[in-house]
Amino acid sequence: MSRWRTLRFDFSAMASPCSVQMDGQDERLMRRAAQAMIAEVQRIEQKFSRYRESSVVSRINRAAGQQWVEVDAETLGLLDFAQALWTQSDGLFDVTSGVLRRAWDFKKAVLPDQGQLQALLPLVGWQHLERKGRQVRLTRTGMELDFGGFGKEYAADRAAAVLHNHQISHALVNLGGDLHALGGRGLPESASAPWHIEVQHPRPDPAQPQAPLALLPLTRGGLATSGDYERFFIQDGQRYCHILDPRTGWPVSHWQSVSVLAANAVTAGALATIAMLKGPVATDWLAAQNVDYLMVQHDGHRVHHTQQLPP
Repeated sequence: MSRWRTLRFDFSAMASPCSVQMDGQDERLMRRAAQAMIAEVQRIEQKFSRYRESSVVSRINRAAGQQWVEVDAETLGLLDFAQALWTQSDGLFDVTSGVLRRAWDFKKAVLPDQGQLQALLPLVGWQHLERKGRQVRLTRTGMELDFGGFGKEYAADRAAAVLHNHQISHALVNLGGDLHALGGRGLPESASAPWHIEVQHPRPDPAQPQAPLALLPLTRGGLATSGDYERFFIQDGQRYCHILDPRTGWPVSHWQSVSVLAANAVTAGALATIAMLKGPVATDWLAAQNVDYLMVQHDGHRVHHTQQLPP
């Protein structure tokens, strides 16, 4: 009888280091499943990345203010999801807000000109996207769609679905920190035990820079973290991060990080980002979503949901 083993496959996608780890007995099956899963992630990147000229998102953006673009059922489903997030967040999660990056250069660490921001704000607004059957149109020239706010999480969920279709029961998909667990561990000595996920500390101790904020258990579903430490610069003591309020064009500042566990990665990621955008009311809002979360306030104060997450 084949022995149980753990296989890990590393790859790059969506400008991020990615991996899948599987426990199982059939090595050939696990390798085939990994190949199919990686191909699915690459398909999603090619189809929806705004960096790909041939992607459906790029086609919609090039036609902004002009003609309608016909799209397929998968794209319509993602647009439905984007609309639901926009509604649920009271307009804070807006997939048209990517144009604001034109004013922000986090590599050069230069504050944008307020006039430049004011010129971009009229191009932000989900309400300016029109749909007619299978056709989509951005009504204002210069507008853009950007699925980056949930693209990796959607790919993680689709990757897990591919593994499931290949009869994989114990796997952890990690796409640049957005995770989907397909069952717990499968090894005999740890059967049914959760995967233990290290959550990065948003302000690590210089004496222990690798020490995690927490070690969270994940058996099934998604885990995602949104924080102000991924892309940022500090000027005059103020931190400016890449998570921008679509109403003002300026970065959020109330939370250092928000981690959410949910039924799938795309929900976890969206809720984490919305919480970052909601500022001080995010704790009550997340509690109403019936999910577990771990949040770090701007002053370093730690807030956590006590039902499932460790203190």
